[in-house]
Amino acid sequence: MSGEDHAPARTRIGWREYIGLPDLGLPQVKAKIDTGARTSALHAEDLRVFRGVASKKPKRVEFTVPIPGEKRVRRVRCSAAIVNRLKVTDSGNHSELRYVIRTTLRLAEDSWPAEITLTDRTGMHFPMLLGRTAMRGRFLVDTAHSFLVGKNPKRKSRLR
Repeated sequence: MSGEDHAPARTRIGWREYIGLPDLGLPQVKAKIDTGARTSALHAEDLRVFRGVASKKPKRVEFTVPIPGEKRVRRVRCSAAIVNRLKVTDSGNHSELRYVIRTTLRLAEDSWPAEITLTDRTGMHFPMLLGRTAMRGRFLVDTAHSFLVGKNPKRKSRLR
C-alpha cells in the first residue's frame, strides 16, 4: 500500500472561487486561488488603525471592502483585531508592510480560521487572493476550471 491510500479526501476547487468571510460581514468575495503566493490578501480601502490605551502598538483596524454589484458597488465597513504586521513582496519584487488580521474563511462546506493581509488591490481582477498557507492541506486546485464550489451570487444557475 502506498501512502496515498491513507490521504484524506480533499475538495477540488477551481483557480478562482467565491469565498465567504462571515466574521467581516462578507458572504461572497471573488478570489483568485494562488498556490504560488504564500500569504492571502484582501482589498481594503480607508484603513483606520486604533492603538491600545497603554501602548502605541496597533490593536484594531477598520477598513472598507467594495463589493461590485449588478447596479452599483456596495461598500462594507469591516473591523478586525490586528495580529501582525508583515513585509510582503509581490511578483514584481515590490515590498509593502501590511496589517494582518485573523478571520474565518468559508469555501465549499469548509470553514476555518486564516490570516489575511490587508492591501490596496485596485486594478487587480480579484479583490481577494487566497495563498497556499491559508489553504494548506484542505483543497486540490484544478487550474483548468473556475468556480467549482463557490456560487456566483449574480447568476441563478449555470451549466458545467
